[in-house]
Amino acid sequence: MALLRERAAKAPPSAAAPRTLPGLALAASAVAVAWSAHQLLPDIPMLTAAVVLGIVAAHLPGARALVRGAARPGLSYAAKRLMRVGIVLLGLKLSLDDVLGLGWATVTMVLGVVAATFLGTWWLGRRMGLPGDQPLLIAAGYSICGASAIGAVSEATDSDERDAATSVALVTLCGTLAIAVLPLLQQPLGLSEAEFGRWVGASVHDVGQVVATAQTAGSDALAEAVLVKLMRVALLAPLVAAVALSVRHRRRGAATARKRLPLVPLFVVGFLAMVALRSTGLLPTSVIDVAQHAQELLLAAALFGLGSAVDLPSLTRTGARVAALGLSAWVVVAGVSYAGVLLVMG
Repeated sequence: MALLRERAAKAPPSAAAPRTLPGLALAASAVAVAWSAHQLLPDIPMLTAAVVLGIVAAHLPGARALVRGAARPGLSYAAKRLMRVGIVLLGLKLSLDDVLGLGWATVTMVLGVVAATFLGTWWLGRRMGLPGDQPLLIAAGYSICGASAIGAVSEATDSDERDAATSVALVTLCGTLAIAVLPLLQQPLGLSEAEFGRWVGASVHDVGQVVATAQTAGSDALAEAVLVKLMRVALLAPLVAAVALSVRHRRRGAATARKRLPLVPLFVVGFLAMVALRSTGLLPTSVIDVAQHAQELLLAAALFGLGSAVDLPSLTRTGARVAALGLSAWVVVAGVSYAGVLLVMG
């Protein structure tokens, strides 16, 4: 995989473009299937469907050779480059007025949930001996916004594609389970619509998964969930910047062949610029809607590319530990956010 990326980087632009076409065409076809699945079954987020399709394609006898061979350069391109563009456009979902409208108590609660989930998951993953950047990537996915956060952090740290793919698969699985499990807990936990919405927004990973989970409790729950979730999305930029600075500091002065990381990744700057642009109120609703659709399509293609890099047989060595970390992190984020909601709204 590393040799493939090195050869692709050295290839001239005229040669690189044709090499990516089969993978990009496959990703586009997968996005169309994921979109169709979402239209037929709205409770299945398109991004979740895209990841699952990528994992399936990587293990189907007929498609495996294509995914691992001719399509790999294009799929890797989608997983990296298209992910960056999608994350930049993700900033247009967020307005500073929306975040401030939550109130300082809720903002503080969200900060506490993100910090506890990120640090706790990262520490536990390292103690469990997970390889590479998996503890860091899983922690980012659980604490911020699922697969999008994993893609952003993996780009900032130049993580191995397999570590990112494994982390995406785990976070997607747990987020999908949340769609079925959390609505069943609303009544036993005695949560009102607004409280349930904030709990979902503070604990579920991907934005699409948040919508699918919260809408089961009504429009008030959905509105609260989306606002709280967007607050978590707003923390993507400072988290990625902090991680990039930390990695840069650790590598300073070390003899390494890996590329020098930028002080702050350019796509993070773009994300913040889109947040600022949305906050001005100058963008027409039609432009925001088009950008949102484009963002979902780009992220779906990127997540299909990441999903296609998952190698299930190779996970047997760390599968139990990865599953244990995922379950533990899920308990942490759900428990801390539940306590925070009761403290703020109780």
